[in-house]
Amino acid sequence: MNLAKAKRDELLGPLAAVSGIIERRHTLPILSNVLIERAQDMLAFLATDIEIQIAARSGIGAPADARAVTVGARKLLDILRALPESAEVTLQQQDKRLLVKAGKSRFTLQTLAAEDFPRLARPAGEAARFELEQKALRRLLSLVQYAMAQQDIRYYLNGLLMVVEEGSLKLVATDGHRLAFAALKLGAKLPRQEVIVPRKTVLELGKLLADSDAPVKIEIAATQASFSFGDIDLVSKLIDGKFPDYTRVIPTGHKNRLHIAREPLRQALLRAAILSNEKFRGVRWVLADGSLKIVSSNAEQEEAHEELEVEYSGDALDIGFNVNYLLDVLNNVSGDVIECAFGDSASSALITYGTEKDFKYVVMPMRI
Repeated sequence: MNLAKAKRDELLGPLAAVSGIIERRHTLPILSNVLIERAQDMLAFLATDIEIQIAARSGIGAPADARAVTVGARKLLDILRALPESAEVTLQQQDKRLLVKAGKSRFTLQTLAAEDFPRLARPAGEAARFELEQKALRRLLSLVQYAMAQQDIRYYLNGLLMVVEEGSLKLVATDGHRLAFAALKLGAKLPRQEVIVPRKTVLELGKLLADSDAPVKIEIAATQASFSFGDIDLVSKLIDGKFPDYTRVIPTGHKNRLHIAREPLRQALLRAAILSNEKFRGVRWVLADGSLKIVSSNAEQEEAHEELEVEYSGDALDIGFNVNYLLDVLNNVSGDVIECAFGDSASSALITYGTEKDFKYVVMPMRI
């Protein structure tokens, strides 16, 4: 039975969109598979790792009877990628096999029953529903996602706090050493929701969202969040935990303020990082009137010194930071000039930039 006949890219595009969440090793073999469903003139691809589910659709011509099959996602993806761009591909079900044909190429793949494929259930209860431009959500995610923790024992830090309140969407990420906050006005009053979206979901969203004005429809419930855009639907379970109170972390009274061009600072930090300690990655900032000195050294007693002319007239200050935390924010914000606010050498620093009023980055100092 013919499941589909289409151009290679009509199959490759949606399959690639869903395959990113599939782990290479699974205790359940069917989780390494993708569910392919044919209904009328649409072909849908569905993948899941039990926590996240992604569906992508492709319109592929003449209507056909509904049917479904699951097949190894990675193998089918590799086959399609290896075929010529112009290839016309036929997918045929034969007993418990899927036959992939293109020109004189033939591939026979094992299948598992479609009815055994797990799906995420729809959540019960109230949900906040809204939409915004894909590029707006993509930019908002890029401003904060690098500050998420990775495999932290405090599991609630291994994700992104998403808060809907007072007509705004607020995103917060922290790993305990730094915190990134960004907000966006939604223009509509919505029921308050505060949820933690898993790290894997956030990274996948960042890859899939387009830099376009096309909308993304977002639905946030107590146990689940869904994002629908273009031909893609992404549904994710949420992290059950209490996120730290970010409002207490963001300093408000720092009087020592530094204005500095982002790119020269980024380049100076990249150079200083070369001779920083490989384990601790520390750099010192020595601030005086109109001057910022950046100093790093390592276990071999090698040193790097950088000096930049800056707008600064606050207290003389000698403060240490993890250079990676500084480069992360400078690589992800787009402003030409950033502002850094300091207390003393033991206080966290606040980094903002003028073109993005609703962005804040807090980084803890380190002893060097």
